[in-house]
Amino acid sequence: MSKLFSKLKIRGIEFPNRLVLSPLCMYSAKDGIANDWHFSHLSTFARAKVGCIFAEATAIREDGRITPYCLGLWNENQKNAFKPIVNFIKKMGSIPAFQLAHAGRKASAKQPWKGGLPLDREDEKIGIHKWDTIGPSPIALADGWQVPKALNKQEIDDLVLSYIKSAKLAIEAGFQVLEIHAAHGYLLHSFLSPIANKRNDEYGGSLEGRAKMLKEIAISIRNNIPDKVPLFCRISAVDGKKNGWGINDSISLAKILSEVGIDVIDCSSGGIAGRPRFAANDDGSVLKNNTDRGLGFQVPYAHEIKKYSKIKTMAVGVIVDPNQAENILIDEKADLIAMGRELMYNPFWLLHAAQTLGVDPNYNLWPDQYRWGVNRRSSIEKFNNVK
Repeated sequence: MSKLFSKLKIRGIEFPNRLVLSPLCMYSAKDGIANDWHFSHLSTFARAKVGCIFAEATAIREDGRITPYCLGLWNENQKNAFKPIVNFIKKMGSIPAFQLAHAGRKASAKQPWKGGLPLDREDEKIGIHKWDTIGPSPIALADGWQVPKALNKQEIDDLVLSYIKSAKLAIEAGFQVLEIHAAHGYLLHSFLSPIANKRNDEYGGSLEGRAKMLKEIAISIRNNIPDKVPLFCRISAVDGKKNGWGINDSISLAKILSEVGIDVIDCSSGGIAGRPRFAANDDGSVLKNNTDRGLGFQVPYAHEIKKYSKIKTMAVGVIVDPNQAENILIDEKADLIAMGRELMYNPFWLLHAAQTLGVDPNYNLWPDQYRWGVNRRSSIEKFNNVK
């Protein structure tokens, strides 16, 4: 039996397999509302039998969007737009999942294909206006970025309420898994990292202080959603910068979060400072260092956290081969495998992996509408190879 295709039960939800679609921002919404593009995009992975399908990083309130084109969930119109998407994912046997996000000091930016840098006068010309950003301390992400407003205690309390409201709306929309986004330099990660958090109050200083807001949000969400709903947390396991957040910090954080109702740590890395990882050079070419990553480069983080904090983990980052994914699970380096770019490149990766791993020789995992044709294609292919 393949581990990749084995079921996994977390709280009251049974995952049909161990593959998860990472939250992939599409930068295609208007007023934060999902549209035909989002239905088409996410329904593809449901037809491909991906076990758990995350909608993109979705802002809990308007100022939390990365770009003006990001999804949001702070009102009824946004909730209702998600319902047909969620219903289709469930109908196909997959688990719909939702990521609660606030971009913090990385908000008010352009789409990645336009460089991912702050909104500017060119955007103003077409009626796109920048907005003020927030963070733990008045420290800009990089040169040319806004200096964020440091949140005070009342504003932090209000932010927690926004997370609760968005989480409740997500449950009402039908999502079965929630995830708190605390990675990639966005708001909650900036509170965790000593690079961005220079506060001297209860939300700064020690690791416990810097983790306080995330802990409060986790507790509040856990107390306001059904007990059967798994709650994930995506973190940047390391900042990758001097005097930044490290793997031992992540292990300590995982222990804290496991005690307040977090079920899975989603292990990513980086993003705390400097230009976005997808930023372009001045001539439009992609920054070379964005491609200098080896296969499974973040898997060791998932392994270390799982080993030393006794919490389930999800591995992500250049996992592209079925046997690679299978071995990560067999070796107990993670409990779930998340993919992003690879699934954009090949949405039917999991069904092809079933062939590679010998799990589905007769194409039984494929939807009925595809199976009969794919089966026939296979017969023709075998005939031609013999011939």
